[in-house]
Amino acid sequence: MKQALYFECGTGISGDMTVAALLDLGADREALERMLDSLPLEGVRTEIGRVKKAGLDVCDFRVLLPEDNHDHDMEYLYGHDHDHEHGHDHDHHHDHEHDHDHGHDHDHHHDHGHDHEHDHEHGHDHDHDHEHEHDHGHDHGHDHHHHDHEHRGLPEILDILRQADMTPAARTMAETVFRILAEAESKAHGVPPEEVRFHEVGAADSIVDIAAAAVCFDSLGVRECIVPALCEGTGSVRAQHGILSVPVPAVLNIVQAHGLPLTITRQRGELITPTGAAIAAAFRTSGQLPEQFRVLKTGIGAGKRAYERPSLLRVMLIEAEEASDRLTLLETNVDDCTGEALGYTMEQLLQAGARDVYYTSVHMKKNRPGYLLSVLCAEDDREKLEALIFRNTTTIGIRRFPVARTALSRRSGTVQTSFGEIRVKFYEAPDGQRVSPEYESVAAICRATGQSWQTVTEQLRAELRNAE
Repeated sequence: MKQALYFECGTGISGDMTVAALLDLGADREALERMLDSLPLEGVRTEIGRVKKAGLDVCDFRVLLPEDNHDHDMEYLYGHDHDHEHGHDHDHHHDHEHDHDHGHDHDHHHDHGHDHEHDHEHGHDHDHDHEHEHDHGHDHGHDHHHHDHEHRGLPEILDILRQADMTPAARTMAETVFRILAEAESKAHGVPPEEVRFHEVGAADSIVDIAAAAVCFDSLGVRECIVPALCEGTGSVRAQHGILSVPVPAVLNIVQAHGLPLTITRQRGELITPTGAAIAAAFRTSGQLPEQFRVLKTGIGAGKRAYERPSLLRVMLIEAEEASDRLTLLETNVDDCTGEALGYTMEQLLQAGARDVYYTSVHMKKNRPGYLLSVLCAEDDREKLEALIFRNTTTIGIRRFPVARTALSRRSGTVQTSFGEIRVKFYEAPDGQRVSPEYESVAAICRATGQSWQTVTEQLRAELRNAE
């Protein structure tokens, strides 16, 4: 397996948390500052610093807007009776243990324009350095006195991103995140994505976070991104137009559309912001960690809202161990079991998690023809699979052996072909990446077109080779 970034989202994810974690991991700060300098936004500054959360020294990325906003204001978001169980930064999770002055009131956070379903995270004009020694104030040509009344649409935001100094790959990632957000807003409000309007302050906030996250991710040069699950809280949160249940609609729309596993925790408050969910959806290439891996680097990004459990996003640069997988091989000989029973047993074993099941014809004692049943499985699944074998066959004993296996790194995905979108497996072989169509996709094409299996697979393999 190549190196990968592992996003550990146990206490949520937001745009600014992502930027901070990637910077802490070693993202190119100079590339980030060049991009920030080039954004055509007025009167917005950013700061990069260090804060203490739960006694840990972690990175903090924040955007200072020219307007007051309520993004971190716990009383505004959760009411006057809020406590530290309530909430999470709607893309600025803030802890009050800062070792630097952030230049704005902790109780003023940005206006959740557009129903709180957009992650209004940021703007631009930056005041960088962990010690905040300098202020890069930039006037970007917008009349910020009208921010409360203006809104930006997706076309305007994409135009701003096209003017930014960033690589084509980073720009594509940023545009993808915003399109995911617009689609989520579109579904929530019943309007086309192109007509979704983002509140001016919130749009500037999010543009900076999303562009910064894309630049930082791209600068690390790691394309594999593993996000096993997103963890969300419970309760409700105040938005511009009223009170919304957590998870907010935009977050639910994103996790549904992109198949992101969701875990609801007992923490009261909003742990996943729409921008955080959109970043996870855009960056994620896999949800499965390798069974064994080495951690090469770790970065931790601070959230802004104060909760009982500190909001921290941890991102690890990992590399799978080259050592073989450790598995268990189960074997048993049967000579008095029907073919129907053996076929059913194989089906049950595979559904229960066996890595492989196969039968071998053998000649047994007393001159009886029989079968050797072989099951390859993880040791943790051994007892469960042994029980299935005893229940569904006539065997009275099962042998087991520890085995080592060398396997190519692989992941599932989808690609567009002349037959439409199909599911494929990507393999990392010594001679480069290989792509193979999944059986179910090939079978569906054959049934729909009436073409032979050989014809369809040959055409698909040719198209996949040409696409590499």
